[in-house]
Order: sequence, then structure tokens, then C-alpha cells
Amino acid sequence: MASLQATNFVVSSSSSSNQIRAAISLPKLPSVRFSAPKLRQPTIQSEQLNSKDGLINTIPIQNNVHSTPLVQESSSISMATFQLYAILEAIADRVEMHNNIGEQRYNWNTLLLNSINMITLTATTMVGVAAATGVSVMGLKLASSVMFSAATGMLVLMNKIQPSQLVEEQRNATRLFKQLQSKIKTLLAVGSPCQDDVNDAMEKVLALDKAYPLPLLGVMLDKFPASLEPAVWWPTKQSPNSNKALKNNNGWTKELEMEMREVVEVIKRKDSEDYERLGNKALNMNKVLATSGPLLTGIAALGSAFMVSSNSPWATTVAAVAGALASAVNTFEHGGQVGMVFEMYRNNAGFFKLMQESIKSTLDECDVEKRENGELFEMKVALQLGRSLSELRDVAKKSSYSRIEGSSMDEFASKLF
Repeated sequence: MASLQATNFVVSSSSSSNQIRAAISLPKLPSVRFSAPKLRQPTIQSEQLNSKDGLINTIPIQNNVHSTPLVQESSSISMATFQLYAILEAIADRVEMHNNIGEQRYNWNTLLLNSINMITLTATTMVGVAAATGVSVMGLKLASSVMFSAATGMLVLMNKIQPSQLVEEQRNATRLFKQLQSKIKTLLAVGSPCQDDVNDAMEKVLALDKAYPLPLLGVMLDKFPASLEPAVWWPTKQSPNSNKALKNNNGWTKELEMEMREVVEVIKRKDSEDYERLGNKALNMNKVLATSGPLLTGIAALGSAFMVSSNSPWATTVAAVAGALASAVNTFEHGGQVGMVFEMYRNNAGFFKLMQESIKSTLDECDVEKRENGELFEMKVALQLGRSLSELRDVAKKSSYSRIEGSSMDEFASKLF
């Protein structure tokens, strides 16, 4: 009996202890495992200054003398890749230079325009005051004569360099260098560059430098040519773009070749001809305005000089009228940026000339495997002209029908400009 009671006591006590443990048990905390960080293999970036050319190489190169795979990985990068990265650095520097110089020359245009107009209008006011008072004020007459002469010299210089046209040149150069930069980056990302790609990129950079020079003395573009000549910013000998993903006839068909030839004809007969016509009109207008401004300020300076010597009312009238007209002509020429308009037409004519030459050089390549893929090339042409593929094909069909029927075609190839 005593043993039974002891057994019951043990059982009851153990069950009560289990109940107590269940009542006061805490939730289990999640186990956290700590692992020592893996040591990374050292990465060395070559950022040493090259004392020969002053370029900084920012191409990451993994190098570990104790690891053979890393050495093999770094050696697998071709020399053409390194050279293209160096060209990208040079292009980035040119983009910055053209952008900064473009802003500077825009300030030139604004400051010179305002300064010359203020000088001209102040001298004209002096002439009018001297004539209205009826008193021979020698100081006013001499001051007006000097100011008209200074305005004439400044206006001759401003009309010679055409700051608004220079600004447009820098804008175009910046845009084209950025375009070349994006093409090289795409080549590095999706292709395997070779030495021919490096040579082609170098030729394009040098062609852009020649087409849009930075200095003014010696190499500045002629601001008043005999007629409009399209801008040329590409190498004279273009190599067709190759495409590694070839299938069938590389995307080329007889219909596509005929379509591209018709597009060239439309660009030649409509777009190029129209922009050359408008560019020549802007050029002739700019020539007349550039000649009229200094001529009028020079006449005003002579009139004010005659005022000093003879005090003639005719000289006063001539000086006042010529000064006012000179200010109006100067404002219309440089405030309206007629030189910039001419440069815009010249650049657009160059764009259409580039399209014609690129399409012709591609079609002249007899081996279709050496051409750029036909479908991709058609898409690029359509995008450059601001059209869809169906619209581009319709333009080609209309051009062929108009040539067969002997009628003229009113639609232009480009919808962007």
C-alpha cells in the first residue's frame, strides 16, 4: 500500500512538473548560422597615368600571380578591346570639349550682339541730341563718331566668325560624337571587336575632328562659301558593317534591294535637293546681312565725322538713319541666328548624303554575307527617316510608280526634318 502511494506521488509530481514546464516554456529562437566571409581574389585596376599620351586606363584587369585561371581570363581580352576603350575615353573628352566651347560661343553671340546694339543706339542718340539742341556740341559729335567706328570694327569681326553658326557646329559635333560613342559601346557589349573595328573607329573620330574643328585660326570652316556643300563627317571610304548572325541570304532579297535603291532616289530627288535649295537661300541672306551691317555703321561713322567738320544737317540725318538701320540689321542677323540656320541646312544635307552613300556602299557589296543583315539594315534606315517599315516600303513603291509613269513625286523620304 505504501509502495502504491509512493508510485502515485511520483507520477502525479512528474505530471505536474510537465504542466508547469509547458506553462512557462519560452518560444524557440531561430538558429542563426554565422559563416566567415570568403576571401575575394584581389582585383587590380590599372589607373596609372600613361606618361606618353596622358590617358588614364580605367579598364578593370583581374590579376593574381597565384591563380592560373585569372591570368588566362585577363589574357583572353583582345588588344582591340583595350584600344576601343582608349578610343571611348578620347571620345568622351571630345564631347566635353565641344559642349563647353559651344556654351562659350553662345555667350559670344549674346554678348557681342547686345554690346554692338548698345554702342550703335547710343551713338545714334548722341547724333539726335546734337541735332535737336541746335548747338554745336563737339564732345557728342566726336563720341558718336568714335562709337560708330568701334561698332563697325566689332561688327566686321562678328560677321566674320558667325558665333551662332559656330554654336550649331559644336552642337552637331557633340551629338555625332555621342552617337559614335554609343555604337562602340554596343560593339563591345554584343560583339567581338577586331582590328578592323579599331581602325574604323579611329577614322570616324578623325573625320569628325576635321568636319567640326575646335580652333578658329587657320582651320575654321568657311562661313560664306560660294554655294552650300553638305557637311561630311565620315571617312571617304566606308567599310560595310558585318553581322555575325547569318541565316539564309543574310536577310537580303531582290525586293529589299529594289526598295533601298528607290529610297536612295527619293532622298536624292526630294530631300537633298530641297535642303540644298533652302541652304543656299539662307547663305545668300546671311551674305547680304553681313555686308549691310558694317556698311551702315560705316556710313553712320562718316556722317558723324562730317557733323564735326561742317555741322551739316544732311550729315546728321544720314548718321542717325544709318545707325538705326544698322542696329535693326544686326539684330535680325545675329538675334535671328541666320548663320545657325545655314549650318542646320548644311548638316541636314550632309545627313542625307551619308544615307545615300551608306546604302549604295552596302548594295555594291556583291557578297551578301559581308553585308549588314538586311532586315536590321531596313529597320535602321526606317528609323533614321522617321518612318515605320510599312511606310518606308510605300515610299519606295510610290517612287517606282512615279518613275514608270513619268510623274513627279511630292512626298519626301524623311519625316524627321
